[in-house]
Amino acid sequence: MLQKNIVAIGGGGFGRSLGNLMIEKYIISLVDLKKPSICFIPTASGDCDSYKLNFYRAFSKLNCNSTHIDLFTRTENLEKKILNQDIIFVGGGNTKSMLAVWKEWGLDKILKTAYEKGIVMSGVSAGAICWFDKGITDSFADKLDIIDCLGFVEGIACPHFDEEKEREPYVKKILTNNIINSCICIEGNCALHIKNNDKYESISFGEKKKSLKIYKYNDELITEYF
Repeated sequence: MLQKNIVAIGGGGFGRSLGNLMIEKYIISLVDLKKPSICFIPTASGDCDSYKLNFYRAFSKLNCNSTHIDLFTRTENLEKKILNQDIIFVGGGNTKSMLAVWKEWGLDKILKTAYEKGIVMSGVSAGAICWFDKGITDSFADKLDIIDCLGFVEGIACPHFDEEKEREPYVKKILTNNIINSCICIEGNCALHIKNNDKYESISFGEKKKSLKIYKYNDELITEYF
């Protein structure tokens, strides 16, 4: 039976430090191949060269066929490239700008096709929230905000929940004010693995890090841990 997988990382991983590559190893374990193909999409960072270098350093250690897609130089055949991968990894940065560029190139639709075919979708920060209906982003310099995302899975997601001090108060404020009904919050050095759109597992690769859902019930905020 075909299984769909999304691994949404709240913060950390190879973009900060190669470390023990625990979450990267977990993502690769979802593909039963000795040498899986993985494609890095660093659009949210403006195709940052140092970010790409860290990607290749990380996944070369893990026996992968590694490649990446640039959207700010001459752009290759995206459909052919994406659909020949086993894993997609989306980097962090400006989510709003990333999604705008993807839609201009039709990459959002290509990624949806890839997801439906069972290609593993993964990423950190912008690359974590992009798969949900909506995401809480710091794409704007002066505020956090809620933006529409790809809608592969239901819900509103917030990364860096314990890493950036403004995140938790913002989430609680918009829940209290009935702007949203619930929020999936992912701490740094933690990932939420979503299987077949409806099975959730929290993967900690730090010190007791968590993924959680906060919602309002009878005028109280309730927290449930995945």
